[in-house]
Amino acid sequence: MNLSIPPASAPSARRRLASVALTLGCLATPLMAQSQDTGERGRDGRLEMIYWQAPSTLNPYLSSGAKDTEAASIVLEPLARHDATGAMVPWLATEIPTLDNGGVSEDLTRITWTLREGITWSDGSAFTAEDVAFTWRYCTAPGTGCAQADMFDDVAEVTAADARTVEIRFSTPKPYPYQPFVGAQTPILQAAQFAECLGPEAAGCSAQNFAPIGTGPYRVAEFRSNDTVLFEANPAYRDPAKPAFAEISLKGGGTPTEAARAVLEAGAFDYAWNLQLPPDLLSAMAAAGHGTPVVAFGAVVERLVVNFSDPDPALGEARATFLQQHPILSDRLVREALSLAIDRAALVDLGYGDTGRVTCNILPPPMISAQDPAAPCPAQDLDAARARLDEAGWTDSDGDGIRDKDGTPLRLLFQTTTNAVRQDFQMALKHWWGEIGIDTELRHIDASVFFGGDTGSPDTMQKFFADIQMYAASFTGTDPEAYLAGWTCSSIPRPENQWQGSNTGRWCHAEFDALLATLAQTAGLEARAALIRQLNDLLVQDYAVIPLVDRGRVSAHLHDLKGVVMNSWDSEFWNIADWHKSPVSR
Repeated sequence: MNLSIPPASAPSARRRLASVALTLGCLATPLMAQSQDTGERGRDGRLEMIYWQAPSTLNPYLSSGAKDTEAASIVLEPLARHDATGAMVPWLATEIPTLDNGGVSEDLTRITWTLREGITWSDGSAFTAEDVAFTWRYCTAPGTGCAQADMFDDVAEVTAADARTVEIRFSTPKPYPYQPFVGAQTPILQAAQFAECLGPEAAGCSAQNFAPIGTGPYRVAEFRSNDTVLFEANPAYRDPAKPAFAEISLKGGGTPTEAARAVLEAGAFDYAWNLQLPPDLLSAMAAAGHGTPVVAFGAVVERLVVNFSDPDPALGEARATFLQQHPILSDRLVREALSLAIDRAALVDLGYGDTGRVTCNILPPPMISAQDPAAPCPAQDLDAARARLDEAGWTDSDGDGIRDKDGTPLRLLFQTTTNAVRQDFQMALKHWWGEIGIDTELRHIDASVFFGGDTGSPDTMQKFFADIQMYAASFTGTDPEAYLAGWTCSSIPRPENQWQGSNTGRWCHAEFDALLATLAQTAGLEARAALIRQLNDLLVQDYAVIPLVDRGRVSAHLHDLKGVVMNSWDSEFWNIADWHKSPVSR
């Protein structure tokens, strides 16, 4: 069946877009989370946040790490974002463009956004459509190394029709045109501030990257990379009663355990972000009575990424590039053996309890595009794993317990971030892989470095100077097209793109790229879901990634911090303008 879109008549195009948009829940009526507190801006003093993965930049276009994009979302805003249910809501725009309201062209090649009146940047200058058009030019300029380039796939041009009208023209009919400028990953940059930061100049614009001017409820007062960010209330924010806090201190460093204790046990901080901790430990801390953990499931999957390139430092500039295939992991049988040896249920029990679920898919349920949630995930099978290695020619020829082939021992370097749960996972995986004859060296890296955007660092997840690495990632909203684009051949990090790109494993699959191109032109929920399932299957059945746990997003806050609406589909700080202290605490 041909799933691509032919030149469309108006009624059929309307039906196709409506089928995608309405069923995915992206056409919610205009909605902002409303605070129950009213009063003067800055009335609640200082909000103390502990953010153990300290930001290394506040420019989300130069980092794919959630620690950076989420911190930046306190300042920078998109045209629309997703609420806690995954529904799309207008933000800097007046409404979500559709065929019915005339915002999407009948041939599905244009989407027109109308900006809200009276929006200003924190420096008092007017926010205009030209800022939106500039942001597209910034990300797509050759040499920028834009980490969010996949979000602009098939965008041919972004123009400012007038001060409040932005037109995005696609190079092909786009049944789902809501990727650019929707969600925390693609906010709007101020054209005047970043005018001299195009292309290769982008990474060197430290003043701009560390303190972007935004339209959000707060502005940057001080930024210390990999340490602390101090925000202050934006005096030009559009609601004179918001934000409630005069300042936000975002303190980085430490561990998730220390962050959780600082809120739940000591009450020394108001909010702790991203608490990847065993649930029994969190419960014991919460018993102190100061605060409460908050959890939301979305699209976060803890996974192993397999390196298809050779990270041997002897290769020099060719190290970890696609010029050199991995001498061990380029064999699918070895990758399958790694997966078969894993007891995922034990990992869930070890690290997450009720805040985690077993998964073998990169797109977890209950999304309509995800695999059947009733389908069993293969159980650990050590004998089958050994058989795969035997078939691949890896045997223990000298009886030392480590397999070898042609004189090369089966030894792998496995890296992840410094985190108690991840170190527990590393030890478990090392044990299971040892059971099948694989020797594993463990390495952990400070999360601020691992997820950072420093192109000079050898320890980032994009550089991937190891054989296997473990981390979690997700996507905003409910349509995973742009997320899946992160596994295309063009998304491989390499020196030419400043080591940016989501395809950190260097997996390049022509069928995957072709299917994704078809998805970009396909409408109708069931047709899109079928393609999305195929794309998921190509990834996981080729063991390009090895999913482990469908993770809930977990943070914690003091009882008297109100307005927090946990959101796993967008930034965790999506409604931070509405956060406030309860009247009793003041």
